[in-house]
Amino acid sequence: MNKVKVADFYIGEPGSFTLMAGPCVLEGLERCLYIGRTIKEITSRLGINYIYKSSFDKANRSSFNGFRGPGLEKGLEQLFIIKEELGVPVVTDVHEVNQVEPAAKVVDVLQIPAFLCRQTDLLYAAAQSGAVVNVKKGQFMAPKDMTNVVDKLHEGGCSDILLTERGASFGYNNLVVDMRSFPIMRSFGYPVVFDATHSVQLPGGAGSSSAGNREYIEFLARGAAGVGVDAFFMEVHDNPEEALCDGPNSLYLDKLEELLKDLLGIHEIAHKRLDN
Repeated sequence: MNKVKVADFYIGEPGSFTLMAGPCVLEGLERCLYIGRTIKEITSRLGINYIYKSSFDKANRSSFNGFRGPGLEKGLEQLFIIKEELGVPVVTDVHEVNQVEPAAKVVDVLQIPAFLCRQTDLLYAAAQSGAVVNVKKGQFMAPKDMTNVVDKLHEGGCSDILLTERGASFGYNNLVVDMRSFPIMRSFGYPVVFDATHSVQLPGGAGSSSAGNREYIEFLARGAAGVGVDAFFMEVHDNPEEALCDGPNSLYLDKLEELLKDLLGIHEIAHKRLDN
């Protein structure tokens, strides 16, 4: 399997464990720095590679009036400050081709949202940016169909690819995670990531916003660790009830360390087979 270099570590390297975590959207620099700094302290203690995540714009909110974030220019300024202050790599979403170049100058990993994972022009632009590209599998796609996404990225000259599972939609405001998707997508030759928090989201479940079942985050995360993923993606907040986006499916910051300890132990057992 191809290892993907991010900053000074590799995702997919035997024995490595990577976490992408932070609040859903940039909702205030000081709060984001606090959350990121706390996560860095936890991951440093546990020997986990850490990538800070937040979106500068959530372009797919349920309601027109939903909080989207500070926007491209101000958002990238904040992500640059977070990257410098914390000394960690950063991942953020891009929704349009014209966002790719400026974002790639700041962040280490460009993320393609699940709803946009088949957008050829966006994938091609991200592939040519020189950044690592993390693609979330669409809620409407079978895992085997992600081979076409990989082929599009190859056409753009990209081989630093991550593939993320975030659940499949069967309608009625619900998502289901098929654990078979991890070995299927990993067989394409690239590291796989589990989005443990969006997978418990209930899209549109609150009418004008999404709801969520955060009480199941830990169960699904442990299951994915047992299957053998290479990294985890989590929305983490110090007070999800105050979060301006995706609070119902965000993990409490003070619960992160204990969960990571569990995942580390399971990850080590699972990868003894996968990496041999």
